[in-house]
Amino acid sequence: MKFNTARHRFIGTSVVAFVSAYLPTVASANDTAPAKSAWEANRTIDDNASVTTGVAKARDPLNSATSTSAIKDRDFTTLAPASLAELLRNAPGIRTEAGTGVANNSYTVRGLPLINAGAKYLQLQEDGLPVLEFGDFFVAPSDIFMRVDLNVAQVESIRGGSASTFASNAPGGVINLVSKTGEVDGGSIQASAGLDFSSNRLDLDYGGQLGGGWRFHVGGFYRQGEGPRRTGYNALQGGQVKGNITRQFDNGYIRFNFKVLDDQFPYYFTFPVAVSGTNENPKFANVPGFDIVSDSAQSRYITTRLANGYNGAIATDNMHDDMRAKSKSLGFEGQFTLGGWTLTERFRYADNSAVLLQVVPLAVGSASDLAEMFTGQPGNVLTYATGPKAGSVIDPATVNGNGLLAATGLYRAGVNSMRTVTNDFRASRVWQIGGGALTTTAGVYKSLQDLDTAEGMSSVIQDVIGNGQSALVDITRADGTLATQRGVVDYGFLGQPGVSRYVDVRYDITAPYASFNFQKGRFALGGSVRYDTGKVRGTAVDDQTTRAQDVNGDGVIDLNGPEAAVPFVDPAMAWPVSYNYHYVSYSTGLNYRLADALSLFARYSRGARAGGDSVILSPALDRATGRLADREAAFDPVRQLEGGFKYRSGGVMVNLTGFQATSSETNSQIYNDENGNQVFGVVRRSYKTYGAELETRFRSGPFSLSGNATVVGGKITAANDPSVVGKKPRHQAARVYSLTPQYENDLFTVGVNILGQSSSYSQDVNLLKMPGYTTVGAFLQVRPINRLVLGLNASNLFNTMAFVDIGDATIPASGVALARTLPGRTVSVSARVFF
Repeated sequence: MKFNTARHRFIGTSVVAFVSAYLPTVASANDTAPAKSAWEANRTIDDNASVTTGVAKARDPLNSATSTSAIKDRDFTTLAPASLAELLRNAPGIRTEAGTGVANNSYTVRGLPLINAGAKYLQLQEDGLPVLEFGDFFVAPSDIFMRVDLNVAQVESIRGGSASTFASNAPGGVINLVSKTGEVDGGSIQASAGLDFSSNRLDLDYGGQLGGGWRFHVGGFYRQGEGPRRTGYNALQGGQVKGNITRQFDNGYIRFNFKVLDDQFPYYFTFPVAVSGTNENPKFANVPGFDIVSDSAQSRYITTRLANGYNGAIATDNMHDDMRAKSKSLGFEGQFTLGGWTLTERFRYADNSAVLLQVVPLAVGSASDLAEMFTGQPGNVLTYATGPKAGSVIDPATVNGNGLLAATGLYRAGVNSMRTVTNDFRASRVWQIGGGALTTTAGVYKSLQDLDTAEGMSSVIQDVIGNGQSALVDITRADGTLATQRGVVDYGFLGQPGVSRYVDVRYDITAPYASFNFQKGRFALGGSVRYDTGKVRGTAVDDQTTRAQDVNGDGVIDLNGPEAAVPFVDPAMAWPVSYNYHYVSYSTGLNYRLADALSLFARYSRGARAGGDSVILSPALDRATGRLADREAAFDPVRQLEGGFKYRSGGVMVNLTGFQATSSETNSQIYNDENGNQVFGVVRRSYKTYGAELETRFRSGPFSLSGNATVVGGKITAANDPSVVGKKPRHQAARVYSLTPQYENDLFTVGVNILGQSSSYSQDVNLLKMPGYTTVGAFLQVRPINRLVLGLNASNLFNTMAFVDIGDATIPASGVALARTLPGRTVSVSARVFF
């Protein structure tokens, strides 16, 4: 859906008006004093804990009733995380399922439920504005379009209800990647490579003063390689460039920024793993020929994907293109103090698009049983359809030493546009009243979010073998007829309708907000309110019928194979999307500075998250009118109560927060039915969660120790499936923790990064347990001469089988489940030169 320039002209004019009204009235500042060099900045330990994300004004955390923290750039360059999700495993209160690779990972905070992928209750931002308005779009969550590189100064997080009123659709918290802006002169170039896996990456950043009050920063990265799992081809390729230029004035600044991202990367789903024992105490082991922490379902021999498209059009894709995300953005930021008021304006236009190709195992079983499941009869003959053995007959009992085949979906999502336009304007002032300071803020947030996507899936049969050597398999019935076409068993999702779908909608969101904070002596009392209104307009359609169709283009429709019933998306069956929603969020907190080193705080909040594409494709929408048949699906409310203490003295910092939350949601989920087959369905849930979050840091001379722990309990209090009421939410671990001891002197830095969580249930029925795990990383940096850093990093050093997802609700009768783990051990080296 294209943006109507006239209709939304106010977004652009708000920027123009801001600049034209205030720029002429300010005087140019004198050139600033020489800035610290990039090398000096990298060698400086910065324990400043104040953040600007999700608050009206940055202030000492001990004077604020909020839970905030920041991971500094020197920390994450030491840890060398493979993705944003890997990095955020080190953030307090946040649980990530970092098993899908570079992006498309899952994020949640303080026990709030994680029904599907993405970040539903956390908003992911860059420089104070959301990357996407909804972080859990089924087709492409926010982290698809964002990367951590040398441009990032720090990753800030705010957790808890205070985020409800300073960002739309973020009742659980906000994660913000804050860019470097040229205060530091110089930059660095870093080359890194995998030692036990194929990956090569080059990073570069540079910034500094330009004179006349101007400064800049620019940087980016490029990488290529196979990646941390064996695919049989180069699945990683691409990078990004980001930059900004700032003009500083006596009473403020203006900044222009840009980003260009073009990155290709693989998607890792659930893979076969042997399981025995009991549901409560399962034992997992690799199946012969396939290592679940190092292998993948991708293969050099699985390339071409054929599928029907809109109105029966045939599409051909190369699965080796994997997931490719593109983003081009331009932004403006300005802040000025005039007449006692601080005016802040942020604007961004981002053109986001992608083609996402995913290899998604759907079911696994013995070769003979899986073949019989699709033909309905025994005596089938199996042959290789692709690869060096194409045409060879397969012995189902001994194939690859494990006797297994997998039914796999070749999924494609075409993101034609996830364009966003966002604008946030606010005005703040500090008033001296009654011997105290009253800070007031008022603002208006405006967002336009496009969702123009096309999804579909073809189902194939592949053998189970690692090292990127899996091939597609044909099934021939006992009567000699083929049940497959070059490995394709179904040109849809195993006979289930509604997966080939097309959505073209726009979300139009307006949210005025206001806050106050009154501080007098040791006391601080604050409150805030936000009113979100949204308009959702467009159309959607999916495949509710099938028809016979010549998909492979050989001029013949094979009525004995998958061409007999091809999913058909009929544009005449498209339904309108036309509904509005509105909700109020509020938050209030009290902080008491008990001593210089200690403060106590408490907060109560009510926020919400508006429904995304899960509403459009669910029974909650009346397809005749486009309005909501279920008004409760418009948004999902979250109520939170939190309180605790903060202590900071010298090199010691301890923050402890207790919390309780209730939430409700409507969402889509891939789960296993009673027969163990993966299906796509809509779920409705209400939850109650409670627990505590601990953040600690200790520093003494060259030694430092940082650690976080979150303890969570809770249950499902209501559901469209009554059998899960009273159960624990799936994947919710009772304990999540991190610990990083480190020793640093002028010559070297050495440390370990310990991350883990306790066991949890694979599905909401609370039968099969996912084991808890602890992964250990290690890092060494050596500085043999000034401005040169040599690095050695190891992730998952002991090759732990760390489960983050199991599709099965109970141990399958076959003894083989589909599961997703964190990648196994990866070791990389790097060299970084500062200039």
